[in-house]
Amino acid sequence: MEPGSARNPLTQLRRGVLEFCVLALLGQEEVYGFDLVRRLSDVDGLVTSEGTIYPLLSRLRRDGWVSTTWQESESGPPRRYYAITAAGRHALAGFSTEWQRFRDSVDTLLGTGTGHDKNRDSHE
Repeated sequence: MEPGSARNPLTQLRRGVLEFCVLALLGQEEVYGFDLVRRLSDVDGLVTSEGTIYPLLSRLRRDGWVSTTWQESESGPPRRYYAITAAGRHALAGFSTEWQRFRDSVDTLLGTGTGHDKNRDSHE
């Protein structure tokens, strides 16, 4: 393996789940864009930038997974706040189920799985 190539899979994984991390945050409350960047950066491994978040939010809005409203700000111009829609909640719920299965499978292969999830899945 070449130096630095080990980081690429994590970058690809982060890109694949970032929209659902954003939806999860919006499922808690309406948030404006810069605050989303800050909250994601507060979580280890999810460091991101405004240049990544704003195009993602635009796509989520076009897909009908988030809605927006303008709200006055005490410290400057109005801010665009983002909220999850019913379609976004549905997408997030579907991802959450698949993510748990994926995570459990990877944990099993890496030898870090607990084994109890395998029994749970066989009863569903």
